[in-house]
Amino acid sequence: MDIVVTPLDVADVAATERAYEIEAAARAADQPDLPRLSRQRFFAGLRRPWPGDDDRHALGHLDGVAVGYLGISLPQRENLENAGLVLAVHPEYRRRGVGRALYEYAVRIVREEGRKRVIGEVATTSPEAAPTAPGDAFAAAIGAKAALADVRRRLDLTTLDDAELDRLLAEGLARAEGYSVVRWQGPTPDEYAEDIAYLDSRLISDAPLGDLTWEAARPEVTRLREMEQAHQERGHHWYNSAARHDATGTLVAWTAIGMSAGCDWHGFQQITLVEPAHRGHRLGIVIKVDNLRHIREHEPALRVLDTFNAAVNGHMISINEALGFRAVAGMNSWQATL
Repeated sequence: MDIVVTPLDVADVAATERAYEIEAAARAADQPDLPRLSRQRFFAGLRRPWPGDDDRHALGHLDGVAVGYLGISLPQRENLENAGLVLAVHPEYRRRGVGRALYEYAVRIVREEGRKRVIGEVATTSPEAAPTAPGDAFAAAIGAKAALADVRRRLDLTTLDDAELDRLLAEGLARAEGYSVVRWQGPTPDEYAEDIAYLDSRLISDAPLGDLTWEAARPEVTRLREMEQAHQERGHHWYNSAARHDATGTLVAWTAIGMSAGCDWHGFQQITLVEPAHRGHRLGIVIKVDNLRHIREHEPALRVLDTFNAAVNGHMISINEALGFRAVAGMNSWQATL
């Protein structure tokens, strides 16, 4: 078998189309219950990396046929010793050496850029937060170490217990005196932008990272706006609820649910964050219940929400399970030190 890895020219229509087909097929095999990879998301990502990143792409060819795709993300603002990898091999061509050839190609690029670590994710259909997928075995074989186990939980909105939501919200509001809830769709209103930039920057410090080596982003409104623009280009639309501290007018808790263009039945529960000085008032449950009702008012076809939590994040897991989320799958982050 002849295996060749070549750089991917993002202006090459046929090559990028093949890259999309490979990654979409890999995702469908590894996460069969999730929507198909959005074309808008994939091609927008090829044209413009996430703000603050420099991306490289490659295709792996087996006997002249492109069967593997590689994306390398090189952060330019923080995490200057790290590189993120997306490595996908078409399910029909796995276990033939293409994945290892792509990884070795990535290591050469990463070393040339002076990076010390590579980080990647492996999806598993096991809800036990255990490294059980073939991709986990591959990661271990190349010398990576399991760094963080996430569990994906799913909420079936067709069986949602509205009476229980009423109870949870009433119980939360009884503890949340001095706070009020605000909502918006899409980009953050200007009057909230500074607060949301700050809350967003806290995610890395507040959420469990396991053994991952990753630095938090600086809280900047310009960065927030860049990220919002990038999400719009990828076809993402977010519904948001936040808690405002009435005495100061500051937003101190925020949650968001994201949906993708062209898929009206599925969404992802994204960030939920409460500023440490304002914890203990049940703000997390209040804004999550409110945002569930927010999105259901505008998305009548929505049936399923998925969310990821670190397996050790007992507090957020307890909130999500109270809402009805149940474990269905996992995602393991692997880190290799070069």
